Amino acid sequence: MFLHAGLILLVMVISFAVAKYFKLSSELAMATAALVGGIVHSKGIPVRHLVEGTFTYFDVCLIFITATFFMTIVKESGGMTFLIRSIITKFGQHRVICLLLLTFVTLIPGALTGAGAATVLTVGTLVGTVLRYMGVSHNKVTAIIFLCGAMGAAAPPINLWAMMAAAGANMPYVGFFRPLFVLSVTGALLSMFILGYKGEPINLQQALRELPKPHEKMNWVRVGLPFIVLFGLILVGRIWPFHVPILGLPLIFTLASVVAYLLSPVKFNVIEIAENTIRGLTPLVGMMIVVGMLIQIMALSGARGLISLAIVTLPLGVLYATLWLILPISEGLLQYAVAPLIGVPLVFLFNMKGIDPIICLSAMAVMWPLGDCLPPTAVVGRATVMELGFKGHYYKDFVKKCLVPAALILCICTLFIIFSNELSFLVG
Repeated sequence: MFLHAGLILLVMVISFAVAKYFKLSSELAMATAALVGGIVHSKGIPVRHLVEGTFTYFDVCLIFITATFFMTIVKESGGMTFLIRSIITKFGQHRVICLLLLTFVTLIPGALTGAGAATVLTVGTLVGTVLRYMGVSHNKVTAIIFLCGAMGAAAPPINLWAMMAAAGANMPYVGFFRPLFVLSVTGALLSMFILGYKGEPINLQQALRELPKPHEKMNWVRVGLPFIVLFGLILVGRIWPFHVPILGLPLIFTLASVVAYLLSPVKFNVIEIAENTIRGLTPLVGMMIVVGMLIQIMALSGARGLISLAIVTLPLGVLYATLWLILPISEGLLQYAVAPLIGVPLVFLFNMKGIDPIICLSAMAVMWPLGDCLPPTAVVGRATVMELGFKGHYYKDFVKKCLVPAALILCICTLFIIFSNELSFLVG
């Protein structure tokens, strides 16, 4: 049994490596590994299992699509531009307050979509422009946008890594809000202030000239009401779970999008926005589908059980000393696939040892997105570089600037895992 599972795992690893050698995308490389592994195990194409695998994370995909659509509507209406211009106009001369508010602005897109790329694409250029006029170097600006985007992706309410690992471990996605909030906000603030605190007073006039102008009718009501509706519907369902119909996050994001569209002073083609959103999300949705296929085939062949066995037999001391390194590197290699592949057995291990699994999974779910600037995928890192027009060396200038804040975040997360039982009050 172990020999067969080990053989299948080896075949899948080799297939993935060969596919990456021929410069196939991570999605196609994983699909190749799943297909070859399934054929070797079943001595034919396991069509049923491949199809079942594609629907594993269907609900997560719906959440991601509708959340991104909502943020796109807000952006197209001029809401994010209005918000940033208002911040620098009122607090531009108060550096600490300005950096604090800009940090929370960068967290919003990722927190609502579960993807760091959402931060980069919606507010990356806007916030980057402000930081440059605050005397922050281009290298540091690029690092700030990436790190805050990573922390935004880790922030509640939507953390895709925690959601996927929790689903794989058959545990409800409940109790994660406060530990994820504490860790992600702390990480974002550390990144912003370590890299952006030193600089010059903001050149307000030049910054305002370069930033896009929102529609003259845009105001705080038009910006804030869609978010009030969004969080109101989420909170109502949690406060009165037995008296309010369960809407589900995809429907809640859709309703908030309708409100944002109706309040927008700028009229645009909502169908075109929806098409562009889906088109832009195709790689990530494809990744989720392929991850489901891969995990299904690994479970079928016993390869997933073999990995789980190898993980759960590790001494805790070894895990504590290496997780801070293993998790980001694995994210750079496999992206979201690491959550069910590595996260699930780790959840089982911590639970078996009497260690709070929610705190531990929350800490791991903040560690993972830091690896989105690492090869071979480096999806969010490269998106940040392209969006901000970064011209320096990717590793020497960009990744190097990320190291100090990232190291501090990883240390804090590791301490959260070690002292998870003492921090269990955060679960609530």
